Amino acid sequence: MKLLKLLVASFIAVSVFGGASSFAADTISQMRNADILTQDAAPRIPKVVNSDERQVRNYPEQPPLIPHKIDGYQIDKRLNKCMTCHSRTAIEKSQAPMISITHFMNRDNQFLASVSPRRFFCTQCHVPQTEAKPLVENTFVDVDDVLEGKTDK
Repeated sequence: MKLLKLLVASFIAVSVFGGASSFAADTISQMRNADILTQDAAPRIPKVVNSDERQVRNYPEQPPLIPHKIDGYQIDKRLNKCMTCHSRTAIEKSQAPMISITHFMNRDNQFLASVSPRRFFCTQCHVPQTEAKPLVENTFVDVDDVLEGKTDK
């Protein structure tokens, strides 16, 4: 009796997990227009935009995108490479925008003399932009277009 229960449980597990893995492979294949499980090489990593031009924000309060490469930047509890150009004392020489004043506020909305520890790790919110093609169509219309009556994309 125990052997029969074990066989039935094994059959159910194989059926369920076997079906789930083929479903996941189909989903990935549809998003990438290729079956990555049969490819010999990994897809190329998209090139990072390195223009140093500010990107337009898509919605209010969106953290600005990083318009340059940050490969090899050290951002840890000891050092933040971003502050080399974006700190209050460096912006005159670097011509980079200063970090927002909100980054100097603690959780009680009190202003600090230096960057708040909760805002010290820039890449929690700010990310570099890549030249990747979107996997799905984007129908987003920004607020300025809505106000002007341009709602069709």
